[in-house]
Amino acid sequence: MRGIAKRSRIGLLTLACVMLIVGCSKDMTKEPSNGNHGVFYEIFVRSFQDSNGDGIGDLNGVTAKLDYLKDLGIKGIWLTPIMTSPSYHGYDVSNYYEINPQFGTIADFQALTQEAHKRGIEVIMDLVVNHSSSENPWFVESSKDKNSPYRNWYTWAEDQGRPATGQSAAGDKAWHMKNGNHYLGIFSESMPDLNFDNPDVRKEIIKVGQFWLQKGADGFRLDAAKHVYEDFTDSKKDPKTSQKNVAWWKEFRAGLQEVNKDAYLVGEIWDSIAVIAPYLDHALNSGFNFDLAKTLISSANTETAGNIAFTLERTYGLYEKSSGGNFIDAPFLSNHDQTRVMSALQGNVDHAKMAAALLLTMPGNPFLYYGEEIGMLGMKPDEYLREPMVWKAAGGAGQTTWEAPRYNKEGAPNVEAQLKDANSLLNHYKKLIQWRNEEPALQGGKISEYKTSNTHIAAYVRGEGKDSLLVVHNLSGQEQVLDLSEDNVNTGYTKVKLSTSKGNKLDGGKLVVPAYSSLIVKK
Repeated sequence: MRGIAKRSRIGLLTLACVMLIVGCSKDMTKEPSNGNHGVFYEIFVRSFQDSNGDGIGDLNGVTAKLDYLKDLGIKGIWLTPIMTSPSYHGYDVSNYYEINPQFGTIADFQALTQEAHKRGIEVIMDLVVNHSSSENPWFVESSKDKNSPYRNWYTWAEDQGRPATGQSAAGDKAWHMKNGNHYLGIFSESMPDLNFDNPDVRKEIIKVGQFWLQKGADGFRLDAAKHVYEDFTDSKKDPKTSQKNVAWWKEFRAGLQEVNKDAYLVGEIWDSIAVIAPYLDHALNSGFNFDLAKTLISSANTETAGNIAFTLERTYGLYEKSSGGNFIDAPFLSNHDQTRVMSALQGNVDHAKMAAALLLTMPGNPFLYYGEEIGMLGMKPDEYLREPMVWKAAGGAGQTTWEAPRYNKEGAPNVEAQLKDANSLLNHYKKLIQWRNEEPALQGGKISEYKTSNTHIAAYVRGEGKDSLLVVHNLSGQEQVLDLSEDNVNTGYTKVKLSTSKGNKLDGGKLVVPAYSSLIVKK
């Protein structure tokens, strides 16, 4: 979401707890297909590509780079907020039916979606509905006139006869003063919470979603999805709060399906899998897998394999139970709120390649943050997680300049140079995404644990039966040998089909895996 919002970051749910919920049965390990398979690419529009020379990235700039994204193998893009907003980040919307003029017009948005669709790329928009901007006319009128029809679109302590006390669920001050009254704003004074107990608010937000679908959007990334009814610290653990949130998103989804039955909804639910699961019950298609992101980065950084597949089998069992099979995972490594991957990995390119390989062989719709594919750096404060995309060493036409970079200065990795280098991180991403696009077993389907005693090897089976693939990653800087008969009787994987590096060998059941490399083995 945004840097000024403090979040409660819940750690990994213990595996024992998950097993208690879903048991250890392998009947519930399949992550079903819902037609939304492909790699998505998150674009912070202001930083991506400038089409008119004002230094600010815009929609026409995104359109100009669609061929780059197609060549990378991207099947969907997520645009961070592009609606009218007084802030640089856009997570406080002042008009839900307009494009921020710095980014272009509705016609530019429609042109972008049309050109994206021609290339087989979906477009989803960031939708922020927990709150509006304090400059939104709804709130301005609500704050001025107690008799306004918009008064009850927000929560006013005095109107409810309640004290303006209590800490917000986000850990900030919950109540703020305006015109002698206190309104609820759990993230910020400039972000007053919309009142979803008011049916008129719910109808309006559904109308907003339908409007943008009709303009060409294919779905939405839903900001702060668990906070719509989560206002205070003492309501965070109340099951009724989660139930109200889920009920709202079901209502929203039903409204969108009147326009587009296949609209894709992925929610930001920064919490454990047990909290995410109920949202997949015909409310959202996906929830970002924050726990998995930590595991993938840690595995690459320490060169030690975690129980990735074992944990995901149990995770998907819980999701299956909640959704009846109608879910798809949304793995990622970093986003606009988090330390960039290359910074988290202390600039180690080999580790970055392994993190990419892990991510892009996971089930679901992997999400890449712009610049991740070239190893851009970035750490908080938030502005420096969102620095201008580096297209060329010398800058030039199209380079955004709205912010002076702290981490990606002169000499930083750039697209132009990496496209020419066969061993670059960018070309590594291209190769892995190509694998994924060509191999159905790497897209949706199933992930199963493949046991090995070698802690430097991350191995798992994707897909089922004769069409399944064995994915093997050597996370270390030394060649490793994997005995394919060890703890895996009669698996039958006999041929290395794909490899990120030379030097692999499979002979007599012994698989030689070069340092920092990934292999796909077929039956």
